[in-house]
Amino acid sequence: MAETDLREQVLRKAEEWGVKFVRLQFTDIFGVLKNVAITVDQLPKALNNELMFDGSSIEGFVRIEESDMYLRPDPSTFVVFPWRPHDGSVARLICDVYNPDGTPFIGCPRNTLKRVIAEAEELGFTMNVGPEAEFFLFHTDASGRPTLETHDRASYFDLTPVDLGEDARRDMVLTLQQMGFEIEASHHEVAPGQHEIDFKYADALKTADNIATFKFVVRTIAQRHGLHATFMPKPIYGINGSGMHCNISLFRDGENAFYDPSKELQLSDTAMYFLGGLIAHAKGMTAITNPTVNSYKRLVPGYEAPVYIAWSPKNRSPLIRIPAKRGLSTRLEVRHPDPSCNPYLAIAVMLKAGLDGIKNKILPPPPVDRNIYAMNMEELRELKIELLPKTLDEALEYLKADPVIIEALGPHIYERFIEAKTIECEQYRACVHQWEIDQYLTKF
Repeated sequence: MAETDLREQVLRKAEEWGVKFVRLQFTDIFGVLKNVAITVDQLPKALNNELMFDGSSIEGFVRIEESDMYLRPDPSTFVVFPWRPHDGSVARLICDVYNPDGTPFIGCPRNTLKRVIAEAEELGFTMNVGPEAEFFLFHTDASGRPTLETHDRASYFDLTPVDLGEDARRDMVLTLQQMGFEIEASHHEVAPGQHEIDFKYADALKTADNIATFKFVVRTIAQRHGLHATFMPKPIYGINGSGMHCNISLFRDGENAFYDPSKELQLSDTAMYFLGGLIAHAKGMTAITNPTVNSYKRLVPGYEAPVYIAWSPKNRSPLIRIPAKRGLSTRLEVRHPDPSCNPYLAIAVMLKAGLDGIKNKILPPPPVDRNIYAMNMEELRELKIELLPKTLDEALEYLKADPVIIEALGPHIYERFIEAKTIECEQYRACVHQWEIDQYLTKF
């Protein structure tokens, strides 16, 4: 459908649904969702790309002297929020950020992903991604502040968790379906208070939009149930953290480019090279797929988190798993990303790493079909299995040494990201933590 027709369709829908306000949404470089709210009277102006905002107020965007930026809504992302206020409806549009001269702003994560998608399209590929985002639901205190408490006594796939979580998760699913999501699975996860809702795969850009929307909806519905939803990777020591496994496939001319029935494991050369690229750049992209100090509390042995840079068609202990389905469903499951990542940047670096593998015909090491969790250091060394970075500090150093991942981000996002995350590491290092007080206060 032509963009003009889409715009007309948006204006018609807004009128039909009695929309009073429209939220123009975009993310900063850290994946935090931002809103510029307008009245419906301003919608035609917004759809004509005439709305300006102050980019200097967004972390990682621009300095005060170059602050004028334009929001360009993507009409295909128009949706009305199912939770109706008392008077009129509220809708949203996801936007790209542009410079005043009409060029895409290189600090906009959505533009960054579109640039890497265009690189894939030059090679004839489109990328599909199916995410599996986990989250925790916690109770709030009398003042509405989140706690780490849950009355939940359920575990993986349990039918009736003994808390408010089941009702909240059902409402989340229904709300997402009303917003056009196709929900494939919804279940309780391993840890108390931990949940997962899986929605159908889509092309890379739509999936990134969907992840941003998903996180917003989950938090909104949780709040309405008196709960707090968090996508923090490891909120509680000693139990499993939250991941966001990503199922990735490439398509060419309507066919799955990863599938070749004549090859071993029925995986095409394209699939193997893409896999090789992911393995080669695993360390370099981890600061983007796992971007917080807390991310590395999840990436430790013993909690089913993938810390070993290896792949397998048979078990879940390596970084990348090859699910059993073939044909159109042939895919790679990348298991280390967590839901604190910026989905646009995380998908961009995974695609870029895979494309580098295809362009340079990087073959992966042999598969590891044994349980890596049970191996000792000597066995790991023997099989040449390396580990992901253990801290955000270490991950940033690997990012600095990976020109392919730096190119995926572009100079603006790369520099701002490194600067902000270096400060985060320094602040964490300088902070006195409860563990230190418990260990040392009475000992010395």
